[in-house]
Amino acid sequence: MARSSEGSSGRAGGRHVAARRTAGYVLVAVLSLGGASLLGAAQDQTAELPPQPAAEAAPGYVNSPVDPDLSPPAPTPSASRSAGMARSEPVRVTVPKIGVDAELMSLGVDKVGMIEVPPLAKAELAGWYRLGPSPGEIGNAVIVGHVDSHETGPAVFFDLGALKAGDRIQVPRKDGSVAEFTVDGVKSYPKTAFPTDLVYGPSDRAGLRLVTCGGRFDRKKRSYPDNIIVFASATETGKR
Repeated sequence: MARSSEGSSGRAGGRHVAARRTAGYVLVAVLSLGGASLLGAAQDQTAELPPQPAAEAAPGYVNSPVDPDLSPPAPTPSASRSAGMARSEPVRVTVPKIGVDAELMSLGVDKVGMIEVPPLAKAELAGWYRLGPSPGEIGNAVIVGHVDSHETGPAVFFDLGALKAGDRIQVPRKDGSVAEFTVDGVKSYPKTAFPTDLVYGPSDRAGLRLVTCGGRFDRKKRSYPDNIIVFASATETGKR
């Protein structure tokens, strides 16, 4: 069972951000690093270590740190070449490979400019970053979730690091459609080198990013040192 000294106002990625729209896309600029564990909670001595992705970089994506002028990664063969779906609020995220079928909260930024995350008391929920594209729209939709919680132990994205290229993700939407994605790859990044552009930057295709904490828990700092990021591309324009 996981234990934590982290409060319910956990902060995404442990970094200060400011959201802005540029040419129809949401970009998030890293302003300063925070010390709090964003999406992970402290564990006790018997806690199970969350699965970690393989050491190699996610296919089609560069290692951090990221050049802010880097062009969006080239589409993989599975990527949709369509115009994307109309905007609609996502209501759930399902990842059959790891047994995730979670309700989504709508998240923005708080009054000090930090990305909101679901409360630890509801760590079974994930959250969609509503200032960016909705899943299925052109651009990178972002969904975040906790890896564990002192309230519940392993949380919604505890097994995120076990995903591999080719795994499927579905995001049912409020308009009755379902945005479907195929995982391109999974990568662990130090929080001090978060790949902001690859997660929040512009893209000419419909993509999805799932984000949680990872790495070996630092008991002294009471936080995880890394972020695990799943990169996925739309495989269908959506279905009802």
